[in-house]
Formats: sequence, structure tokens, C-alpha cells
Amino acid sequence: MMKKVREIVYGVALKEVTGTTDYEVGEVVFDSRKAVEGTLFVAVKGVANDGHDYIGSAIAAGCRAIICEKIIDVVEGVNYYVVENSSRALGIIASNFYDNPSEKITLVGVTGTNGKTTTTTLLHQLFSGLGYKSGLLSTVVNKIGDEDIPSTHTTPDPIALNTLLAKMVEEGCEYCFMEVSSHAIHQNRIAGLRFSGAVFTNITHDHLDYHGTFKEYIQAKKAFFDQLPSSAFALTNADDKNGSVMLQNTLAKKSTYGIRSMADYKLRVLENQFSGLVLSIDGTEVWTKLIGDFNAYNLLAVFAVSQLLGQDKIEVLTEMSKLGSVNGRFEYTVSKTGVTAIIDYAHTPDALENVLKTIANIRTGNETVFTVVGCGGDRDKTKRPKMAEIACEMGDRVILTSDNPRTEDPAAIIEDMMAGVGGHNFKKTISITDRKEAIKTAISLSEPGDIILVAGKGHETYQEINGVKHDFDDKAIVNELFIKLEK
Repeated sequence: MMKKVREIVYGVALKEVTGTTDYEVGEVVFDSRKAVEGTLFVAVKGVANDGHDYIGSAIAAGCRAIICEKIIDVVEGVNYYVVENSSRALGIIASNFYDNPSEKITLVGVTGTNGKTTTTTLLHQLFSGLGYKSGLLSTVVNKIGDEDIPSTHTTPDPIALNTLLAKMVEEGCEYCFMEVSSHAIHQNRIAGLRFSGAVFTNITHDHLDYHGTFKEYIQAKKAFFDQLPSSAFALTNADDKNGSVMLQNTLAKKSTYGIRSMADYKLRVLENQFSGLVLSIDGTEVWTKLIGDFNAYNLLAVFAVSQLLGQDKIEVLTEMSKLGSVNGRFEYTVSKTGVTAIIDYAHTPDALENVLKTIANIRTGNETVFTVVGCGGDRDKTKRPKMAEIACEMGDRVILTSDNPRTEDPAAIIEDMMAGVGGHNFKKTISITDRKEAIKTAISLSEPGDIILVAGKGHETYQEINGVKHDFDDKAIVNELFIKLEK
């Protein structure tokens, strides 16, 4: 597929052109290792590397078309296109190159600290159940209809993103439900996309290692809503104090959902048990397989989106009762001895608190709740003591362990967490660096009826240590240990 540069830079403000925009390219790349003759190389300033440092390598490989923010050296025969922001230009160019697929599908983006994966996955399940072929772009997996495509990022880069959207359009998908991370918004990965709707779930303490301050984190989320067209809808959680912030400057149609506050879409939790939730949504009673107040919010957001997209209320509520849990989100298994193990992705203070609150609401009070939890390395350190504090205050026994230590010393991460363990909680807290041993210890100490929460990794099937991803699946390990200890 060859296209002239002038076709694919439509909508990009060119500050300077050296050469011609009639040059034809067959691929757009931002990795200089993929730049060859016939490609357009976009020099993007990243977190760790600056693409401008690799323009020479791209030219040496035969590339003759360069998008950049500044021309370092002019090489004869090379076409240079200077832009203000090359990361934003990349998003627009990628959309144009793939014939703007987001304009040919109903694209709904979901952003927030917690609930993005569950909400998008449930929306995909719902609309598939309603008979629509739909796409999904999520942390756990990408989907085109029923086809699974491995996911590497919460929100893919602009080229991967538009490639997937174009394939969805080609395969006949009418809807796509997409997680939109704060990193993706800030890095302009969603530039050039046309959203039909946006959902804000909540915002809590996370990613301050990247954004620097909580205010900057909020502004990154808000920027998504600021960019929406007037034809789109903007749906926010009225129970989150920052929900109204998201709506301040948006041109989109504003709607809210909530359980405690006045909102356009509301529900009441009638029952909350391990068997599921019984909800009253818009006056209609619905049983669902999902568990916990946090899932009540996710389900309400899903219902609200369905109504904003014009779906029949009764058909939607009927289908919602069939929705299943999301991989690694409050997944539970019960051993033959009656010990319940819950696997959850909770890796922020708020998410951990929500899961432990759900357990507290369901438990009888006669059992012991074990919490196995760690914190990721090379990430926001300020949340580490808070995670430990919540685990100690809301659980009966706590085992601090490794998550994905990455390049940090696991023992040092646990030491940071220990700062949140008050003196009165020292006796019920132990540290075991080896995550498998930590899980094994919790199971060994448990008795029939007890509950074990293994938090932090959820759906992940690896543990990252010093740049190497080792096979590690919390759910598989729990099941393996249950079988061994039952013999």
C-alpha cells in the first residue's frame, strides 16, 4: 500500500518541508531498526530515547522520508518534514495511513486508575452477546470478534493501534472498546483517533513515578475528555470527586453514573456474596456473576454506555446477567479442604482496599483472611507503605512478598512496604521474598473456611526480574499448591 506523504500528513501542521510531499511510502515506522527504503521514519522523543538520535541510522538503512521536530543534518536526496510535536504527528499520520479506521467504527475509550480492563471486557462481552461483532483493546488481551491477539501494553502505540482498528473494520466489527491509559494520553498514542464516547471510572494514587504529581496525573486523564468531539458522549463516575473535573471543558454530551451521588444512571446493591451480586438497575432487579461493590460500579458504567449507544434496556439487562468475570480480577477457587483463594490484579492502594472491603462484606467473621501482596519495582515508591498499611488494617495475616521487582532488590521493596506496618501489626506480618514460597506459606497456615487474597499480578503469567520475564502465574501456582497440600 503506497501513499504519498502529502496524503498521510493531512491534519499535521508542517513547520518546514525540505524536499517534496509527493514522495511515496509503503510503511510508517518510529523504530529506526525498521526504517528502510520506502518507509516514513517518525523521530519521536520517548521517555528513555530520542528518535532524533537515530535519524542517521534510518537514512543509512535507505529511508528517504523523515518526520522530525528539528533537522540535525541535511542529507541530499532525503525529504524532511518538520513538525511541532512528532509524537502527536505520529498518531495523526498512522490514522491517515490506515484510512482513519476509528471513523468507521464506534470507538469507546475507558480511562481511570481502576476498572478499565473489567469495564472494557464486559462491554465487549455484552455487545457480542447482543449480536454485534466487536473489538477489544485491553491490558489482558486484544480481540477482533472472538479472535484473541496478545496484548503487550494497556494502550498500543499509534501504528499498532491503527493496524488493529483497521483489521477490526475489515472484519466487520461495529464497535471497539478500548482501555486508555494516562501514559497513552500523555504520549499522544491516541492522537488522530475519533472516539464516539469516553468513560471515566475513578482516579486514585498511581503512576506518580511517571507523572510526578497527582495534579499532572489528573490533567493527563482530563486531556482525553478535552479532545472529544461534540458528537461523542462523556460518561463519568459521579461518586469520584474528580469525575466533574473530566467534564469541565469537554464538547461531548455529558452524563454521569453513581451509587451514592445524584447521577443520570444509578443502581442499588441488594446482595453481595461469593455467588454474585444482586442489583437494582434503573428499577429492574438483576443477578450477575460478578462480586463486590467495585464491580457494581463497573456494571453500572457498562449499562450506562449501552444506553448512550441506543441499546434496548431489557435486552441489555438480560445479557448482563450472563457476563462472566475477567481474567485475574477477583477470580476465586476453593480447595477440597474449603480454603478460598482469590486472585486479583489489585496493585494500587485503592484497588487493594476495594478488594479487601469486598471480602469483609462477604466473610462471616469466623475465618482468617490472609493477604499476600507485593509492589512492583521501578515504579511509584510512595504507594508501597500505603499498600502494606491497608493490607495490615483490613486483613488478619499479611505476607509481604515480591511482585515484579524488575531492576530493584526485592528485599528493598519489601523494606519500603514495612514502613507502613504499624507497631501493633508487626506480629501478624511476615516477609517472604520468594513469591511462590509466600503463597505456599499462606496456604500451609490456612484452615478450612479461611480466605487467601493473592494480590498484585492477576492475569499476568510472568514475573519480571532484572529485565527477564520468568514464567509465573498466581492462579496456576495456587491450584498446584492446593492439589499438593490436599494429598
